[in-house]
Amino acid sequence: MNFDEIKNLYDNYVIANYGRLPFAITKGKGSKIWDSTGKEYLDMFPGWAVSGIGHCHDKVVNAICDQAKELIHIDNSFYNEKQAVLGKMLSERSFGGKFFFCNSGAEANEAALKLSRLHTAKNKYKIISFEGGFHGRTMGAVTATAQPKYHKGFLPLVPGFIYLPFNDIDALKAAFDDEVCAVIVEPIQGEGGVRPATPEFLATIRELCDANEALVIWDEVQTGMGRTGKWFGYQHYDIVPDIMSLAKTLGGGISIGAIGVRAEVAASLVPGTHASTFGGNPLACAASIATIEAIEEEKLIENTIKMGQYTMEKLAELQTRHSCIKEVRGKGLMLGIILDRPGADIVAACWTKGVRINCTQNTVIRFMPPMVVTAQEIDAAVGILDAVMTEMSI
Repeated sequence: MNFDEIKNLYDNYVIANYGRLPFAITKGKGSKIWDSTGKEYLDMFPGWAVSGIGHCHDKVVNAICDQAKELIHIDNSFYNEKQAVLGKMLSERSFGGKFFFCNSGAEANEAALKLSRLHTAKNKYKIISFEGGFHGRTMGAVTATAQPKYHKGFLPLVPGFIYLPFNDIDALKAAFDDEVCAVIVEPIQGEGGVRPATPEFLATIRELCDANEALVIWDEVQTGMGRTGKWFGYQHYDIVPDIMSLAKTLGGGISIGAIGVRAEVAASLVPGTHASTFGGNPLACAASIATIEAIEEEKLIENTIKMGQYTMEKLAELQTRHSCIKEVRGKGLMLGIILDRPGADIVAACWTKGVRINCTQNTVIRFMPPMVVTAQEIDAAVGILDAVMTEMSI
């Protein structure tokens, strides 16, 4: 079908709850995507960070095809070899915990929030989250998301949440009491503007939770699976969470979410307390296993470190030529270009020239290439961004 035919079907049969670009994407491979006219684009924000090892990675595609011939879905009333193997692989690469599998980052955070209240003392129910954070669109996750724009129309939200300024240690200490059961935090806020947490802030969260028998939840939906140059964002710090939520790159493009949990905390999630019908199905787990294998066999974390440093250097050079760039920040291949003006027009102009990037918080361009990206692709993408800013005289 051509674009007009596809759009007509959407207009008639698909709910319009997304602001969609007027293009239909029909193919993806590595760092590139193609639209229905055959035009090629460099994707520097692949699948909202879902396609972290590139579009249609051969190893993931083959794993999906092989698994689909054997067993696509089986419910969690049974043991499932692929789920068991995936749990072991993730545990060995993280803090040695146990894993619960679901289908998305929002579901993972819902599980983490429920487990926090379930595991801690009966008087503990408050959950602290931080301004600028983003944890998902389900009711618990959107309540944890301390951004009023996502709350509009959905009040009243889930009670018991406390919103504090990000990286504000004094506010954190002042708000903490013996009714707090958990603190949920992103090591780097993604949708919030690629804002890294300070080591001191994260250490204070850990200290306060330990002193008050509360749990630390690290939302690693974006930062997990190698994106920052380590398997998980917490590994940049000498701080281990009690619960860690994962999704995005975890399935190499297939829908899967998870929480990793310290064994003693995981013991509270007994039969009847939480579940997910599709969670941890063989197809999704096979894709996730293949993703982990690809990351290791192709040394994609090493490439993330190398290309992250290279991209930072190229963006720093760009900053010297364009006064609209105030700052470049982030880790690995999770980078933000902070502007002194709205960035939507820049994003749109880059798209017309063949590069996909993203703007969040109005003035932050997210530059998050897949872990398979090459220096040549970075050069091409930054070159187009440079040309767009030059044309705009900014």
